[in-house]
Amino acid sequence: MSNIQNKVILVTGSSKGIGREVAILLAKNGAKIIVNHSNSQKEADETVNEIQKNGGEAIAIKADVSDRDQVKQLFDKSIASFGRIDVLVNNAGTMISKKLKDCTQQDFSKQFNVNVKGVFNTLQEADSKLADNGIIINFSSSTTKLMLPTYAIYSATKAAVEQMTRVYAKEIGRGISVNAIAPGATETELFMNGKSEEQIAKLSAMNAFNRLAKPIDIAKVVLFLANDDSKWISGQVIGANGALV
Repeated sequence: MSNIQNKVILVTGSSKGIGREVAILLAKNGAKIIVNHSNSQKEADETVNEIQKNGGEAIAIKADVSDRDQVKQLFDKSIASFGRIDVLVNNAGTMISKKLKDCTQQDFSKQFNVNVKGVFNTLQEADSKLADNGIIINFSSSTTKLMLPTYAIYSATKAAVEQMTRVYAKEIGRGISVNAIAPGATETELFMNGKSEEQIAKLSAMNAFNRLAKPIDIAKVVLFLANDDSKWISGQVIGANGALV
Protein backbone atom coordinates (compact mmCIF):
# COMPACT_ATOMS: atom_id res chain seq x y z
CA MET A 1 0.00 0.00 0.00
CA SER A 2 1.30 3.46 -0.89
CA ASN A 3 1.55 5.86 1.99
CA ILE A 4 0.17 9.31 2.77
CA GLN A 5 3.63 10.81 3.33
CA ASN A 6 3.54 14.63 3.11
CA LYS A 7 -0.17 14.82 2.28
CA VAL A 8 -1.82 17.87 3.85
CA ILE A 9 -4.97 16.74 5.63
CA LEU A 10 -7.66 18.91 7.21
CA VAL A 11 -9.63 17.08 9.90
CA THR A 12 -12.63 19.01 11.20
CA GLY A 13 -13.57 18.56 14.84
CA SER A 14 -10.28 16.85 15.61
CA SER A 15 -9.48 18.16 19.08
CA LYS A 16 -11.04 15.10 20.73
CA GLY A 17 -12.87 11.83 20.17
CA ILE A 18 -12.62 10.02 16.86
CA GLY A 19 -11.29 13.14 15.13
CA ARG A 20 -8.32 13.34 17.49
CA GLU A 21 -7.47 9.66 16.90
CA VAL A 22 -7.77 10.19 13.14
CA ALA A 23 -5.46 13.21 13.23
CA ILE A 24 -2.82 11.41 15.32
CA LEU A 25 -2.87 8.25 13.18
CA LEU A 26 -2.65 10.15 9.90
CA ALA A 27 0.25 12.18 11.27
CA LYS A 28 2.06 9.00 12.38
CA ASN A 29 1.84 7.89 8.75
CA GLY A 30 3.53 11.04 7.49
CA ALA A 31 0.68 13.47 6.82
CA LYS A 32 0.69 17.13 7.78
CA ILE A 33 -2.41 17.83 9.81
CA ILE A 34 -4.72 20.79 10.35
CA VAL A 35 -6.46 20.19 13.67
CA ASN A 36 -9.76 22.07 13.49
CA HIS A 37 -11.93 22.84 16.50
CA SER A 38 -14.81 25.21 17.25
CA ASN A 39 -14.36 25.83 20.96
CA SER A 40 -11.74 23.42 22.35
CA GLN A 41 -8.44 25.30 22.15
CA LYS A 42 -6.85 23.40 25.02
CA GLU A 43 -7.70 19.98 23.55
CA ALA A 44 -6.67 21.10 20.06
CA ASP A 45 -3.29 22.27 21.36
CA GLU A 46 -2.87 18.95 23.18
CA THR A 47 -3.59 17.07 19.94
CA VAL A 48 -1.04 19.19 18.06
CA ASN A 49 1.51 18.63 20.83
CA GLU A 50 0.93 14.86 20.69
CA ILE A 51 1.52 14.87 16.93
CA GLN A 52 4.66 16.99 17.24
CA LYS A 53 5.95 14.80 20.08
CA ASN A 54 5.75 11.87 17.66
CA GLY A 55 7.76 13.82 15.07
CA GLY A 56 4.81 14.97 12.98
CA GLU A 57 3.67 18.35 11.68
CA ALA A 58 0.38 19.94 12.75
CA ILE A 59 -1.31 23.24 13.45
CA ALA A 60 -4.60 24.05 15.20
CA ILE A 61 -7.16 26.38 13.60
CA LYS A 62 -10.38 27.47 15.29
CA ALA A 63 -13.43 27.58 13.04
CA ASP A 64 -17.11 26.77 13.45
CA VAL A 65 -17.97 24.68 10.39
CA SER A 66 -21.58 25.86 10.49
CA ASP A 67 -20.36 29.42 9.74
CA ARG A 68 -19.58 29.96 6.05
CA ASP A 69 -17.09 32.79 6.62
CA GLN A 70 -15.18 30.84 9.26
CA VAL A 71 -14.93 27.84 6.92
CA LYS A 72 -13.51 30.08 4.19
CA GLN A 73 -10.90 31.35 6.66
CA LEU A 74 -10.16 27.78 7.77
CA PHE A 75 -9.30 26.76 4.22
CA ASP A 76 -7.36 29.94 3.48
CA LYS A 77 -5.27 29.68 6.67
CA SER A 78 -4.59 25.99 6.01
CA ILE A 79 -3.37 26.72 2.49
CA ALA A 80 -1.31 29.69 3.70
CA SER A 81 0.41 27.39 6.22
CA PHE A 82 1.00 24.28 4.10
CA GLY A 83 0.53 25.44 0.51
CA ARG A 84 -2.41 23.16 -0.28
CA ILE A 85 -4.99 20.75 1.13
CA ASP A 86 -4.90 17.20 -0.26
CA VAL A 87 -7.49 15.50 1.93
CA LEU A 88 -10.57 16.81 3.73
CA VAL A 89 -11.99 14.73 6.59
CA ASN A 90 -15.41 16.04 7.63
CA ASN A 91 -15.52 14.64 11.15
CA ALA A 92 -17.07 17.56 13.09
CA GLY A 93 -20.50 16.70 14.42
CA THR A 94 -22.89 16.92 17.32
CA MET A 95 -25.49 14.53 18.67
CA ILE A 96 -28.51 15.14 20.89
CA SER A 97 -30.29 11.93 21.88
CA LYS A 98 -34.01 12.56 22.53
CA LYS A 99 -37.32 11.22 21.34
CA LEU A 100 -38.52 13.25 18.37
CA LYS A 101 -41.49 14.64 20.32
CA ASP A 102 -39.10 16.02 22.96
CA CYS A 103 -36.65 17.71 20.57
CA THR A 104 -36.70 21.49 20.68
CA GLN A 105 -36.29 23.82 17.72
CA GLN A 106 -32.80 24.51 19.07
CA ASP A 107 -31.97 20.78 19.20
CA PHE A 108 -33.04 20.43 15.56
CA SER A 109 -31.16 23.53 14.39
CA LYS A 110 -27.94 22.73 16.24
CA GLN A 111 -27.65 19.23 14.75
CA PHE A 112 -28.52 20.28 11.21
CA ASN A 113 -26.28 23.37 11.37
CA VAL A 114 -23.19 21.41 12.41
CA ASN A 115 -23.77 18.00 10.83
CA VAL A 116 -25.29 19.06 7.51
CA LYS A 117 -24.60 22.74 6.92
CA GLY A 118 -21.06 22.19 8.20
CA VAL A 119 -20.40 19.56 5.53
CA PHE A 120 -22.16 21.70 2.91
CA ASN A 121 -19.87 24.63 3.77
CA THR A 122 -16.64 22.63 3.59
CA LEU A 123 -17.65 20.90 0.35
CA GLN A 124 -18.33 24.27 -1.25
CA GLU A 125 -14.85 25.48 -0.27
CA ALA A 126 -13.24 22.21 -1.31
CA ASP A 127 -14.74 22.51 -4.79
CA SER A 128 -12.16 25.12 -5.74
CA LYS A 129 -9.57 24.84 -2.96
CA LEU A 130 -8.89 21.12 -2.52
CA ALA A 131 -5.92 19.96 -4.58
CA ASP A 132 -6.49 18.07 -7.84
CA ASN A 133 -6.73 14.28 -7.29
CA GLY A 134 -7.61 14.96 -3.66
CA ILE A 135 -9.78 12.94 -1.31
CA ILE A 136 -12.85 13.84 0.73
CA ILE A 137 -14.07 11.67 3.60
CA ASN A 138 -17.38 12.62 5.22
CA PHE A 139 -18.62 11.15 8.48
CA SER A 140 -22.03 9.52 8.52
CA SER A 141 -23.26 7.05 11.13
CA SER A 142 -24.64 3.53 11.24
CA THR A 143 -27.67 4.99 13.05
CA THR A 144 -29.05 5.75 9.57
CA LYS A 145 -29.80 2.01 9.25
CA LEU A 146 -30.57 1.09 12.85
CA MET A 147 -33.78 3.09 13.42
CA LEU A 148 -32.89 3.49 17.10
CA PRO A 149 -35.36 5.45 19.25
CA THR A 150 -34.06 8.92 20.28
CA TYR A 151 -31.85 9.21 17.18
CA ALA A 152 -34.41 10.52 14.65
CA ILE A 153 -32.93 13.98 14.11
CA TYR A 154 -29.30 12.89 14.35
CA SER A 155 -29.92 10.04 11.89
CA ALA A 156 -31.69 12.45 9.55
CA THR A 157 -28.62 14.70 9.49
CA LYS A 158 -26.37 11.77 8.66
CA ALA A 159 -28.71 10.53 5.94
CA ALA A 160 -28.42 14.00 4.40
CA VAL A 161 -24.61 13.72 4.52
CA GLU A 162 -24.78 10.35 2.74
CA GLN A 163 -26.89 11.78 -0.09
CA MET A 164 -24.60 14.79 -0.48
CA THR A 165 -21.65 12.41 -0.63
CA ARG A 166 -23.15 10.32 -3.43
CA VAL A 167 -24.14 13.30 -5.57
CA TYR A 168 -21.07 15.45 -4.90
CA ALA A 169 -18.77 12.57 -5.88
CA LYS A 170 -20.21 12.90 -9.41
CA GLU A 171 -20.08 16.69 -9.43
CA ILE A 172 -16.67 17.77 -8.21
CA GLY A 173 -14.41 16.20 -10.84
CA ARG A 174 -10.66 17.02 -10.95
CA GLY A 175 -9.83 13.44 -9.98
CA ILE A 176 -11.21 13.91 -6.47
CA SER A 177 -12.84 10.94 -4.73
CA VAL A 178 -15.62 11.47 -2.20
CA ASN A 179 -16.81 8.87 0.28
CA ALA A 180 -18.50 8.65 3.65
CA ILE A 181 -17.63 6.44 6.59
CA ALA A 182 -20.43 5.26 8.86
CA PRO A 183 -19.14 4.15 12.27
CA GLY A 184 -21.20 2.12 14.69
CA ALA A 185 -21.23 2.65 18.45
CA THR A 186 -17.79 3.99 19.37
CA GLU A 187 -16.28 4.59 22.78
CA THR A 188 -16.08 8.40 22.81
CA GLU A 189 -17.11 11.02 25.35
CA LEU A 190 -19.87 12.21 22.98
CA PHE A 191 -21.32 8.71 22.66
CA MET A 192 -20.89 7.54 26.26
CA ASN A 193 -22.41 10.67 27.81
CA GLY A 194 -25.69 9.89 29.57
CA LYS A 195 -25.76 6.17 28.79
CA SER A 196 -26.16 3.55 31.51
CA GLU A 197 -24.02 0.42 31.80
CA GLU A 198 -27.04 -1.57 30.65
CA GLN A 199 -27.37 0.53 27.50
CA ILE A 200 -23.66 0.19 26.76
CA ALA A 201 -23.80 -3.59 27.24
CA LYS A 202 -26.84 -3.84 24.93
CA LEU A 203 -25.18 -1.78 22.20
CA SER A 204 -21.94 -3.76 22.55
CA ALA A 205 -23.83 -7.03 22.07
CA MET A 206 -25.39 -5.85 18.80
CA ASN A 207 -22.24 -6.31 16.70
CA ALA A 208 -20.18 -9.38 15.83
CA PHE A 209 -17.35 -8.57 18.23
CA ASN A 210 -19.40 -7.95 21.38
CA ARG A 211 -17.72 -4.63 22.15
CA LEU A 212 -17.88 -0.97 21.30
CA ALA A 213 -15.51 0.28 18.66
CA LYS A 214 -12.43 2.14 19.82
CA PRO A 215 -11.67 5.43 18.04
CA ILE A 216 -8.55 3.78 16.55
CA ASP A 217 -10.79 1.20 14.79
CA ILE A 218 -12.46 4.04 12.90
CA ALA A 219 -9.22 5.95 12.36
CA LYS A 220 -7.69 2.96 10.56
CA VAL A 221 -10.52 2.97 8.01
CA VAL A 222 -10.02 6.72 7.47
CA LEU A 223 -6.30 6.02 6.93
CA PHE A 224 -7.18 3.59 4.13
CA LEU A 225 -9.62 6.03 2.51
CA ALA A 226 -7.07 8.86 2.73
CA ASN A 227 -4.62 6.71 0.78
CA ASP A 228 -4.43 6.85 -3.01
CA ASP A 229 -4.87 3.09 -3.16
CA SER A 230 -8.55 3.70 -2.31
CA LYS A 231 -9.13 6.10 -5.23
CA TRP A 232 -11.39 3.81 -7.27
CA ILE A 233 -13.82 3.83 -4.35
CA SER A 234 -15.94 6.96 -4.72
CA GLY A 235 -19.52 7.95 -3.99
CA GLN A 236 -19.79 5.19 -1.38
CA VAL A 237 -20.81 4.91 2.26
CA ILE A 238 -18.42 2.56 4.07
CA GLY A 239 -19.87 0.90 7.16
CA ALA A 240 -17.29 0.60 9.93
CA ASN A 241 -19.39 -1.12 12.55
CA GLY A 242 -18.27 -4.70 13.17
CA ALA A 243 -21.25 -6.23 11.30
CA LEU A 244 -23.71 -4.19 13.38
CA VAL A 245 -25.80 -3.54 10.25
